[in-house]
Amino acid sequence: MAYDEDHAELLRADLFDEPGITEKKMFGGLCFMKNGNMVCGVHQGGGMARVGKEAEPKALEIEGVSPLSFTGRPMGGMVDVSPHTFDDVALRGQIIALALDYARSLPPKVAKPKKPR
Repeated sequence: MAYDEDHAELLRADLFDEPGITEKKMFGGLCFMKNGNMVCGVHQGGGMARVGKEAEPKALEIEGVSPLSFTGRPMGGMVDVSPHTFDDVALRGQIIALALDYARSLPPKVAKPKKPR
C-alpha cells in the first residue's frame, strides 16, 4: 500500500456529506474528486490538497502544510499535507475547506469517451 489507509478513511468521513465526491487511484495514492475535479488525496508520507493559486498562501500558513512538489518543481495551487496535520481534526478541516471551496468554483468535468482500440 503506497498510502496510509487510516488517512484515506479520515478523508472519506470528512467528505461523506459532500455531493459529487468520488475516489480515484492515481500517482501511487488515492485522490478524492468533486464532479471530476481533484479536491485532496493521500500519498505515502502524508497527503495533498488542491486549494488553487489564490488560496495557496493562506493554506501555507497552516501548520504542516508546504508547497507540493513531486518532481522537485512546485505545483501551483497544490499543497502537501504532513501526517501530523492529517491527524489533527481542526487543521485537516481547514485544508479540506479551502480545497472544497476551490473545487466548488470549477465547472464539472465531462468524461471523455474512450477511443476504440
